[in-house]
Amino acid sequence: MKNSIYLDNAATTALSPGALQAMTECLRDCFGNPSSVHGTGREAARMLDRARRSVAQNLGCEPREVIFTSGGSESDNLALKGAAFAHAARGKHLITSAVEHHAVLHACRWLEKQGFQITYLPVDGRGRVDPADAEKAIREDTVLISVMTANNEIGTLQPVEEIGRIAREHGVLFHTDAVQAVGHMKLDLKSMGADLLSLSAHKFHGPKGTGVLYIRNGVKLDSLVHGGSQERGLRAGTEDVAGIVGLAEALKEACRDIPKRTERVSRLREMLVRGVLERVPGARVNGDPEHHLPGIAHFTFSGISGEALLLRLDLAGIACSGGSACTSGSREPSHVLEAIGLKPEEAQSGIRFSLGDGNTEEEIRETLEILPEIVKDLQNF
Repeated sequence: MKNSIYLDNAATTALSPGALQAMTECLRDCFGNPSSVHGTGREAARMLDRARRSVAQNLGCEPREVIFTSGGSESDNLALKGAAFAHAARGKHLITSAVEHHAVLHACRWLEKQGFQITYLPVDGRGRVDPADAEKAIREDTVLISVMTANNEIGTLQPVEEIGRIAREHGVLFHTDAVQAVGHMKLDLKSMGADLLSLSAHKFHGPKGTGVLYIRNGVKLDSLVHGGSQERGLRAGTEDVAGIVGLAEALKEACRDIPKRTERVSRLREMLVRGVLERVPGARVNGDPEHHLPGIAHFTFSGISGEALLLRLDLAGIACSGGSACTSGSREPSHVLEAIGLKPEEAQSGIRFSLGDGNTEEEIRETLEILPEIVKDLQNF
């Protein structure tokens, strides 16, 4: 059953018509292996190179700094594990935050089992890391700091430019998971000071299963996948040319007129936030009121189960989520909500609405008619 109102764009977005067309043409006309030397293979290689140049142009980097992956999780793992092992002779200490995506946190837990030491930075009640904490945590054996650009649950933006500057001053590599940010806000790799940056196509109307790890020239990483020499030897395996072509087209579209689209989505978010706080007693909006993504609004509601609310909203035709889609089905309270100081019972009531290009004011008005009644019913129950 398809929901009539889709407010879960942070989980995934619909494939854009442009990306679909580019992928369809590639699948139909360009089936060759880009590593083959014959004409059919060379045509696939040209498509791959064209896509890489397009991605680099929209990210503001060089084509050779773009490594294609299967998505954000692989990019995060390649960044953390690849940097950790490539620079282990210098030190075995990494720094990250308590509110990172599980692709980063679980990679860090795995690295701890391999003998690395990880410092997990706390956040304030709005979900922000204090750059001073990051600087204090740096040791002589620190090789990498990884702090996300934007939180995938509550939408809080981190002070990545300042953290990147601190990392540079101390000669430490800086990685940022920008999966939720790319295509939704203007990013400047140079001002961010990122040595490594992760993104995923399906967050900005590209296909699932394709992503990018930006690797600044000169940064050394160990490979996770061994085999052929694809992607500068960092990611063995025949590239998904059609998926990469779709990623490049979707990114080009997403980066076009970002200020205009951001302003529109921000207005919808403010309309939703204001309406919920006015109409739903006990509602709380989580995250930073100033530093946040344009489309994510996260709420907790006193006295109800977030899971029950999700199911009722789904039955009413409204799609949203309890947080990260990667933890769907988990009964554990959100680590993000606990990190910002919510009690477990409060965290269990969390709901994330994430708006995108296709949403309308009419959809927000309809949601504001349906949501308060469902919350009231659940509270009475």
